[in-house]
Amino acid sequence: MRRPRFPAGSPFQLLLLACSFALAGYAGVRLLAGDWWGVTLWFVGAALLHDLVLLPLYAAADRALVRGLGARREWVPYVRVPAALSGLLLLVWFPLISGMVERRYRSATGLPPDGFLARWLLITAVLFGCSALLLALRLRRATKRRPPAVH
Repeated sequence: MRRPRFPAGSPFQLLLLACSFALAGYAGVRLLAGDWWGVTLWFVGAALLHDLVLLPLYAAADRALVRGLGARREWVPYVRVPAALSGLLLLVWFPLISGMVERRYRSATGLPPDGFLARWLLITAVLFGCSALLLALRLRRATKRRPPAVH
């Protein structure tokens, strides 16, 4: 007879989960200690911006991509992954890419904020290039495996 398994996982997993909750709680208390209203407003605003503006935009873009590729649906991840990574990098580095915080960045670091747009574009091009190369290798391998058509 098989022994019933404990649904919560191993004791190590439970300890790790408890430690992560404790760390998150400590970070939350420290974060909210200074300006709890501003932090709360920022989180709510970010959630609303994401859910009401960004999510419909990238869902529509993804739907257009899937419809545009039509029968070649297996190509979708080769566009979706580099676009998502590039979008994430744009989201994280947008103030520096757009030049909106140029003076503050220079005063805080002593470094010029030049080149963030060029680097983001280069990283985006490399991501899409590597994805295109992987797709080409996959298609080449698939055509080599396919037996020749018999007439």
